[in-house]
Amino acid sequence: MSFVQTLKQARLRNDSLVCVGLDPEPARFPAHLRGAPDAIFAFCRDIVDATADLVCAFKPQIAHFAAQRAEGDLERLITHIHATHPGIPVILDAKRGDIGSTAQHYASEAFERYGADAVTLNPYLGRDSVQPFLDRADKGVILLCHTSNPGAADLQELPVRGTDGGELPLYQHIAMSIARDWNANGNCALVVGATWPEQLAQVRALVGDMPILVPGVGAQGGDVEAVIRNGATRGGEGLIVSSSRAILYAGAGEDFAAAARKAALALRDDINRHLHARP
Repeated sequence: MSFVQTLKQARLRNDSLVCVGLDPEPARFPAHLRGAPDAIFAFCRDIVDATADLVCAFKPQIAHFAAQRAEGDLERLITHIHATHPGIPVILDAKRGDIGSTAQHYASEAFERYGADAVTLNPYLGRDSVQPFLDRADKGVILLCHTSNPGAADLQELPVRGTDGGELPLYQHIAMSIARDWNANGNCALVVGATWPEQLAQVRALVGDMPILVPGVGAQGGDVEAVIRNGATRGGEGLIVSSSRAILYAGAGEDFAAAARKAALALRDDINRHLHARP
């Protein structure tokens, strides 16, 4: 089953567009886990087990593991998700992008070493830099389009000349190119930050029903109602709404996993409330 199919089934089964980002920061762990030899894996595992029936995907961020020399914990975590919660896809948040044989190795890293179902990529180097990922029809290829950070507009909104000779912002050119030319296997998705709702609406209008990963709700201040209004398809699909810190660190005690579940449930219900309120 392809990533897109698995994502849709998880969304329907759990009635959820929520993606929990797994960004472990040991300094923020509950006191009973700090310094424990298995702390990173244990923390993330408990979050996963507490929220798996409330999400459509999990999204571990590779740098948070690599900085702690915890790539082995990341491998164990993804194996645990697949074994314990089958049918919940894993998006490796790596933002890779390189040329030729290097891209081939990055694809092997994401899909063979880590066993991810999808990976985030930077399209700046062009189509050939992501072709090894596009060729994996069963895997998701999630490309940066308009990111959630304040500096996104520095480059992503620069005007570029389109194929018709007119000018349009770079992020719109990226969205159109991916939807029109790169998505032959139907395995592409885009990243558009919740902090840029107008741009989200413009991307949705350009790409039809293509999935959009939307980071930036919660700690970054993205508004759920604006995300749903501007990004959801007519059928209430097409979004992967990612929240990390607001869920991971909702509690600071031994009941941290229960607090994370409560936060994930609140986000799911808030999203669904706005979906059901649409005309």
